[in-house]
Amino acid sequence: MTNFDSDAALFKTLKSNLFTAVIGDVLDQMGLTRQFLPPEIAPLQPGTKIAGRAMPVLEADIFDLGHPASNGPLANKPFGLMLEALDDLRENEIYIATGASLRYALWGELMSTRALHLKAAGAILDGYVRDAAGIRSLGFPAFCRGIYAQDQGPRGKVIDYRCTIEIGGVKIAPGTLLFGDEEGVLAIPAEAEHEAIARALEKVKSENIVADAIKGGMSATEAFATYGVM
Repeated sequence: MTNFDSDAALFKTLKSNLFTAVIGDVLDQMGLTRQFLPPEIAPLQPGTKIAGRAMPVLEADIFDLGHPASNGPLANKPFGLMLEALDDLRENEIYIATGASLRYALWGELMSTRALHLKAAGAILDGYVRDAAGIRSLGFPAFCRGIYAQDQGPRGKVIDYRCTIEIGGVKIAPGTLLFGDEEGVLAIPAEAEHEAIARALEKVKSENIVADAIKGGMSATEAFATYGVM
């Protein structure tokens, strides 16, 4: 089984040697068949890869800027806990947010600037981003459902962070390994990550052998019968 000296080495291997399709196939073989986030969540910049540990963020819609009769502890706090969540990002973590409707953006250029300073690995939003040109110019890895300029301010708040969330039925706890490319985003459970990555690296080697065999004229049927990979 593959072991890594550090998370930094793990993330480098993911981005340099692997892709979501092969890890997804391995997770299927391990019985973990629901680890891809919804396909609408895609890189803002085509070709981007992202790898890091989840820092989950829970959003909620609001419908005014605070009412005298409101009893919630965040009723009169702009953005709720969003700024605290952003400032709490650590090196190689991914800000991953869900819970909001699709009425407003969850991420922007200034948030990206702060996250880069904190050496975060990127952001994955179950919703929209804004300031897209600025985020791209920063080279910040952002995955989202699209681009929409409408602001979160009067429409949503962060109500918790470093809590377990779900996106599309996929559970994401703090520290969950996340890996994404332009074909999808995977949440890899802690108990499976070492085995899944080791098997994925072996699968890539096998697929390269199969590709060479097919280029040499071997039929797809014979290749699968011989190597068990296709």
